[in-house]
Amino acid sequence: MAVVVNDDNFKDEIKEGVVLVDFWAEWCGPCQIMLPILEQLSADFEWRAKICKLNVDEAPATAGEFRVMSIPTIVILKDGEPVETLVWVQQADVLTSTLEKYL
Repeated sequence: MAVVVNDDNFKDEIKEGVVLVDFWAEWCGPCQIMLPILEQLSADFEWRAKICKLNVDEAPATAGEFRVMSIPTIVILKDGEPVETLVWVQQADVLTSTLEKYL
């Protein structure tokens, strides 16, 4: 299951390893399309990478820090540093191959 992050716990959750963060919102239709894809990734990468979800309406400071202008936006981080950003709906195979590059 994806880890829910917000402005308070974001830095602690992303500081180690490979982390995928989904910047999303409840009202965003394309974000809803991403839900089952991210849940599957969370299971597939259970011990190798962390999958996180950040609601931009509930965590505006972090969304602003990453200059999120469109959602869904996926940011891949390695040891707390952003290494790749993908915007809009992404297929599972694209996310899998992107995560695998950083493991």
